[in-house]
Amino acid sequence: MNRLKIAIQKKGRLSEKSKNLLSSAGFKFTNGGGLMAHGINFPIELIFLRDDDIPEYIDQGVVDLGIVGENLLEEKGYELEKLKALGFGKCKLDLAIPKDAEFKGLSFFQGKRIATSYPNILQNFLSSNGVNASIELISGSVEIAPTLELADGVFDIVSTGTTLKMNGLKPVFTVMKSQAFLVGKKEALENGIVQDLLFRIEAALAAEDFKYILLNAPESKVDEIGEILPGMKSPTVIPLKETGWVSMHSVVPENLFWEKIQALKSAGAQGILVCPIEKMIL
Repeated sequence: MNRLKIAIQKKGRLSEKSKNLLSSAGFKFTNGGGLMAHGINFPIELIFLRDDDIPEYIDQGVVDLGIVGENLLEEKGYELEKLKALGFGKCKLDLAIPKDAEFKGLSFFQGKRIATSYPNILQNFLSSNGVNASIELISGSVEIAPTLELADGVFDIVSTGTTLKMNGLKPVFTVMKSQAFLVGKKEALENGIVQDLLFRIEAALAAEDFKYILLNAPESKVDEIGEILPGMKSPTVIPLKETGWVSMHSVVPENLFWEKIQALKSAGAQGILVCPIEKMIL
C-alpha cells in the first residue's frame, strides 16, 4: 500500500499544533527524530520541513499534503487546494506605522517605504488599491525597520500585537486574515487514503468545539430545559431512581452552553457535568 506523505513544520508556531491534531485524530507515529516519522497504525509518513518549503514540495509531488498557514500559501502563489481549515495558527497580516504617526487612509503609504517578509501579498494589495510604495524585503525582525530608518512602516504577521507595541508601532490596516490549512493538489481528493485522513481530522476538529452535557432535572421541567439546551438534536432523557427526576444528556457547542448556563439553572437543572469529547462524527 502506498504511504501518504504529509509535510509539517519542523519547528515554529504550527509544528506542535499540527502534531497534536494528528494525534487527536488517532494517528500514531514512530519517534524517529530527524526529518521523518513513520505512521504505526495508518499508511502515513510525516516529513518535517521549513514552512517556506512545504508548498513547493507539494507542487513538485515530493509530498502529497502539507499543513501551512494561508498567508504562506498566498505569498508563494502555488495553485494548491485548501482541503481543510484547521482552526489554529490564526493571525492577521497588518500594515503598521509608528504609533505617533497620523493615519487617514491608505494614501499614507503613497511614496513610502514598507518593510515586509511578504512582498508578493503586499505588492498585490498595493497595486489593487492604487498605492505606489517601495517594498523593502526583510527576512526577519521586520518591526525594527522603522526604528533603524529602513522603512516608514511595516507589513507583517500580527497575533497579539505585543511585538508591534514593543517596537513603537500600531496596526492601521488588516490586509488579510490567515489560519492553518491542510493543502494538496486537487487530484489528492481522489485518493481514498486522503479521504480517510480528512474524515478523522474532521472528527477530531468537531470534538474540540463541542462538549457532552449531563444534568439532572425535575421531570416537569424537561420541555422547558429542552428548549434552552442548545443541542444538536433533542436531548436524551433517562429516568432517575428518585421519582419525578430525570437525567438529560446532550452534545452542545461549548460557547452556546456557557451563554445558557444561568437559564438552565433557573429552569431547575442540577448537577450539571461538562465533559470533553474525544471524537465526534457529524
